[in-house]
Amino acid sequence: WGVAVTMASYAAVLRPHASSTRTPRGPRRPAGAVPPTPRRAALRATTRSPPAVAATPPPRERVQQQQQPGDGQTTTRLYSLAPCPLLLAALLPGAEPVRAVFEPFVELVKTWGLPGWLVHWGHPGNMAVVLFAMGGYGTYLGFRIKLSDDPEEKAKAKDLHPKLLAGMFFFFAAGATGGVTALLTSDKPIFESPHAVTGIIGLALLTIQSILPTLFEGNPSLRNAHGLLGSGIMTLFLIHAAFGLQLGLSF
Repeated sequence: WGVAVTMASYAAVLRPHASSTRTPRGPRRPAGAVPPTPRRAALRATTRSPPAVAATPPPRERVQQQQQPGDGQTTTRLYSLAPCPLLLAALLPGAEPVRAVFEPFVELVKTWGLPGWLVHWGHPGNMAVVLFAMGGYGTYLGFRIKLSDDPEEKAKAKDLHPKLLAGMFFFFAAGATGGVTALLTSDKPIFESPHAVTGIIGLALLTIQSILPTLFEGNPSLRNAHGLLGSGIMTLFLIHAAFGLQLGLSF
């Protein structure tokens, strides 16, 4: 027995003991799971969706943000600005006052029993004669004043040129009332066409053109400006006539 106890003691001394310190391990993975590789981790990092970018408001729109009291929320309002209606409102008077002024005369014209073609095309026909006869020949005389070397021809042109263009101005202004009357007798809007806008701009430029000759003595260089402006006005009235023809064919 003594020998057996001695051998057991040697066996207990020589048996290796487990270390009391354990290596930390990560969370357990389910059975059969494949550990992630560096390549897969990099792939997940590159396939992440990019951060959302705030939408940029379109140009010509003004953004106004208002803070609602009490709820802490922000309301965004978009305001769009179109310049054409503002330009029309700045150039033209209101249609209703003009319609009210012309209404008695329009009712009187309706009682005359005029042919429809005369009411419809009477204004365009008269204005075409004024534009090409008085305006065209008056413009020609203006160029003869500047370019002619014949003193007699230049003197006649200087006498007739202002008379013709003053007459054109008068008949254009009077003819505008005929155009408004023709539109109102057909129950059409009067200030909602390019023909109306170009007509009023042309009359305003003719007013400036008629003032320039009174300033020639103090500033002779205005003669060149007078010639250039006159050519531009005639070009504008040709465009005005094309818009008028388009308007007449539209109804």
